Amino acid sequence: MSDTRNDLTIYDTHAERWWTDEIRWVRVLKNMVPGRLSWFDRLVDWPGKRVLDLGCAGGFMAEALAKRGAVVTGLDPAEDAIEAARKHAKSEGHEITYDTGVGEELPYADASFDAVVCVDVLEHVRDLDAVLREVERVLVPGGHFLFDTINRNPIARFATITAAEDILGLLPKGTHDPEMFITPSELRGALTRAGLEPGPMTGLGPRGIDRRGDPTFGRVPGTMVIYMGHAEKPAA
Repeated sequence: MSDTRNDLTIYDTHAERWWTDEIRWVRVLKNMVPGRLSWFDRLVDWPGKRVLDLGCAGGFMAEALAKRGAVVTGLDPAEDAIEAARKHAKSEGHEITYDTGVGEELPYADASFDAVVCVDVLEHVRDLDAVLREVERVLVPGGHFLFDTINRNPIARFATITAAEDILGLLPKGTHDPEMFITPSELRGALTRAGLEPGPMTGLGPRGIDRRGDPTFGRVPGTMVIYMGHAEKPAA
């Protein structure tokens, strides 16, 4: 892995402006939430569910889940981003618990959550198997794991590194290390090793342009670049 790739400092560096809509790549991340939830909503009935937003950054997904009636906890290693998430949730009247920590060592008891949501995260973690074992541990039997990540192939590398980072500026340069991308078959294997039952996967990608010229997102055919997935912890 290159020292200049997989740069996670960007989440703290831009934390104070996370909710201002001033930064294009942050707006793009915000625009991805409705596309993700358009599929996740079909898989989980959110009201009253205890949900962990694993890798929550400044809280876009966490607040969207709270608006759906979920009891949300957000976790991220970026302390400044977590503080920004706390402040914004308070200003909006959302009762969201935010903690700092990493997926490899979740600071929660066994069977603490009905669902774990993990978006734009798995391609950044240092130990995928450890993260998934922790996800399985904190889920209740029958609980849901909902995620997205980036496929590893030349097309995905071009789309996310060359186009999104280097040409269009939709992400800061160095955000991703393409060697850490994960193929769907690899991820299914890791989920199975962790004791989770892999379910369906589907593509996530640009579906249009908003009035600011930023892409909007939704389900797309194929899993060549970004793909979403679902797994369950077997019921007791």
